[in-house]
Amino acid sequence: MQGHYGQVSHDDKTWALMAYVGQFLVGAIAPAVVFFGKGRSAFVRRHAAQGLNMGLAAIAVWILGGLLSLVFEPFIWLPLVFTAAVMFFLVFAARAANRGEFRPVPSVVAWPLFKTR
Repeated sequence: MQGHYGQVSHDDKTWALMAYVGQFLVGAIAPAVVFFGKGRSAFVRRHAAQGLNMGLAAIAVWILGGLLSLVFEPFIWLPLVFTAAVMFFLVFAARAANRGEFRPVPSVVAWPLFKTR
């Protein structure tokens, strides 16, 4: 569900944005740090949870795709296509976070593992 959080502080926008942009550098570690360390506001926590769900899903798909490609080589395309989708939705969600909004990512890309309070 889309959400508007009214007046969101600049600091909250920055931390929510880092939950997505940080994944380009350190993967699922960035949203985990934001989720567990800086997720005090509902806005930041919700973005961090979604970013963490996307990061963990990408890791799982890469492991599963790698193992399946050992059996049937064309399965190597599975993690590559999934990564392209994750990157698209990282930018999509990061833009919303930067505007002080929340835009949900499809659960196919962001598996609902971590939820907000």
